[in-house]
Amino acid sequence: EVEQRFVEIKSETNKPKELLLLVNPKAGKTEVKHNLMDIVDVLVKAGWRVIIRTTQYSGEVTDIIKAEGSQYDMVVCAGGDGTLNEAVCGLLALDTQPMLGYIPAGTTNDFATSLNLPKNNLLHAAEIVANGAPFSCDAGLFNQRPFVYVAAFGIFTEVSYSTPQQSKNILGHAAYILEGIKSLADVKTHELVIATDGEVISGEFVFGMVSNSISVGGFKMNSKSKIEMNDGLLEVVLVRKPRNPAELQGAIAALLRNEFTTLNDLGEPSLYTFRTQKLQVFSKEPVPWTLDGEYGGDLQNVTISVKPHAYNIMVEDIKEEIIEA
Repeated sequence: EVEQRFVEIKSETNKPKELLLLVNPKAGKTEVKHNLMDIVDVLVKAGWRVIIRTTQYSGEVTDIIKAEGSQYDMVVCAGGDGTLNEAVCGLLALDTQPMLGYIPAGTTNDFATSLNLPKNNLLHAAEIVANGAPFSCDAGLFNQRPFVYVAAFGIFTEVSYSTPQQSKNILGHAAYILEGIKSLADVKTHELVIATDGEVISGEFVFGMVSNSISVGGFKMNSKSKIEMNDGLLEVVLVRKPRNPAELQGAIAALLRNEFTTLNDLGEPSLYTFRTQKLQVFSKEPVPWTLDGEYGGDLQNVTISVKPHAYNIMVEDIKEEIIEA
């Protein structure tokens, strides 16, 4: 019996680490398909036993992780922000989570920018997955539905899920800008009441976003204040209805310049920015929302909160150099 138990323990000790690689073959310019064998080679050489699954429909990454994720030491998604969103939704449904790896292969890859993951080098991203360090990351909850880096409404937000994938592949991030410019001619406003931290903000707004990210839509967030993805806080930006086209252009320009204290001609704030753990948004009519670049539904009442340290994702392991005196 002792000898048999020794054999069992030795077998468990030598058991290879198992990794489930979920690939979205339609993401971005489909470069992940052309580099798949090299990516797998990087993972195998690092000691991982790799199981590959290609996704066949929207939401399948979530379904697979819910059903099988706890069987693996790590789950890796290769795709864009939408694929990453599906992976996190799956992980948060598990009692025991595996580590998460991310190989950015989409068009914009906002969250990769925030975590300093390489967006133009799939093999480097695979090396980080294989040999990096875990980072405990916050997640957002949108009426209890997880999102990775942004929930938004208003001008420009429909662009990410209404722009055809072919246009994104050909034009890259320029596709978002070109499609967004079209919407300037018909700016829709939303009359909202927003409650957070004992305060109430009300009025008509053309844009709003709640994020856990340094980059949204390919643009850097407010660089004048330090943003952390694991501080238990969400960043909020709200843009009031402009009284004329010049104010609208001014508000957009201020966002792009990272100026978050702009006032209109009456001395009223055109932009509201703050950090919070939770906020509620009420509207008279349904408001279209987007979550991580995908359609999130038309809703009147929304509660957005943060789930601190919701999952562990692999990032580059930066070791400090020891300098001998």
